[in-house]
Amino acid sequence: MNMMTLWHLSGWEFAALALAALLVGFSKTAVSGANTISLAVFAAILPARASTGILLPLLIAGDVLAVLTYRRHAHWPTLWRLFPAVAAGVVIGTLFLMWADDGIVRTSIGAILLLMTGVTLWRRRRENADEDDAPDAVTTPTGRLRARSYGVLGGFTTMVANAGGPVMSMYLLSAGFRKLGFLGTSAFFFLIVNVSKVPFSAALGLIDTRSLLLDAALVLFVLPGALLGRWAVPRIDQRLFDRLVIAATVVGGLQLLLG
Repeated sequence: MNMMTLWHLSGWEFAALALAALLVGFSKTAVSGANTISLAVFAAILPARASTGILLPLLIAGDVLAVLTYRRHAHWPTLWRLFPAVAAGVVIGTLFLMWADDGIVRTSIGAILLLMTGVTLWRRRRENADEDDAPDAVTTPTGRLRARSYGVLGGFTTMVANAGGPVMSMYLLSAGFRKLGFLGTSAFFFLIVNVSKVPFSAALGLIDTRSLLLDAALVLFVLPGALLGRWAVPRIDQRLFDRLVIAATVVGGLQLLLG
């Protein structure tokens, strides 16, 4: 109750945050990008900037569970090509947060997500996805340029609003990743990126003792969400998986753009 009093939360508001934390776990082990709904719930109930710092440790908890589940399916050549661009995006996002207000942040990220979704859908109409679990699209000049572009956007969006999931989802789908390769690669990607964001978030005052107290209560709901996602993945065929990821990205983008 002290925690709820500290954040002025009603029982219904805490229940909504708990459900959003459960969705974080589900998104990490099943439908990446779905946690943009969690982002919207946290931002609606808590102060927008504070919600970013509270959500980050929950995302890291989900990332750890995802890595434990899909660690054998990661495609490291893709990760190594993404990380330098992502680092640049994180720095740009940190600078952006120093002056942008919540409205500018939401509108900018929402527009980026919808643009990336449109580009991905256009590309998928022109080419068939590679059936291999370890795509080689990043080895071509076009693939390298695409990796850098998505990497910067992913680093930027994940820093300013923990909304990098949909951007990376669109990149991995456009590169032809299948379900397990998609989940394994994104699991390691976000664990490394989210952990690297902690010092930046702490320096901006987004993570403190008060936020961690709420995290301690909500992290208990991430595990059942992750287990539910792990159960669901084998029961979702590839075409439905792709559609769910794209749909979650569109919904998240619209929430941010119109919220």
